Amino acid sequence: MIKGVLFDLDDTLYDSSSFADRARREAIKMMIDAGLNATEEEAYNILQRIIKQKGSNYNRHFDDLVKAIMGHYEPKIITMGIITYHNVKFALLRPYPDTIKTLIALKKMGLKLGVITDGITIKQWEKLIRLGIVDFFDEVVTSEEFGLGKPNIEFFEYGIKKMGLNPDEAVYVGDRVDRDIIPANKVGMCAIRILKGKYKDVEGGECAYEVNNLLEVVGIVKNLKG
Repeated sequence: MIKGVLFDLDDTLYDSSSFADRARREAIKMMIDAGLNATEEEAYNILQRIIKQKGSNYNRHFDDLVKAIMGHYEPKIITMGIITYHNVKFALLRPYPDTIKTLIALKKMGLKLGVITDGITIKQWEKLIRLGIVDFFDEVVTSEEFGLGKPNIEFFEYGIKKMGLNPDEAVYVGDRVDRDIIPANKVGMCAIRILKGKYKDVEGGECAYEVNNLLEVVGIVKNLKG
């Protein structure tokens, strides 16, 4: 019997890909106005390479961008990028239109709700608070907290245990086949893939359920509860 639903955060409960990309582009525009010697597209491509090499949780993307373009440290330009990025990011940070309705419906069913997410703990909590959905969740588990992230099955096992559930009592909802669906299946959870974000067209992975919006999850969970 299903007793809980766990969610990925980025691109599952809100549109992470497009809002982050928009914030980075706006930051680059302001950095160029402040003296960064590059076109917007040149700077954007370099920034994307840095993010790919260092990871999205690296905290010196703009430092490396300025050094790559100008060859030295320029604190004014870096600071302009950081401030603009965060201002735009938080202005655009909104849950998907169906997120809150879905969480309310699942709570009314008496289910425990949790988040299992890669990322820095403070940053992921900040997102949940700014999205206005933090109070729906009984537990929030991050890769930084555990010491390992997705797709390690130990990370998922830790999250399930923290929720006080057995794997066959839990549903996991995520957007990525490789880092969400496959490990959730291996652990023994029922995995539901949401077709949103930049990985929505990636094929592969055995998934019994695929949905286009979160409200479809409610119907699936009702059927699984019996």
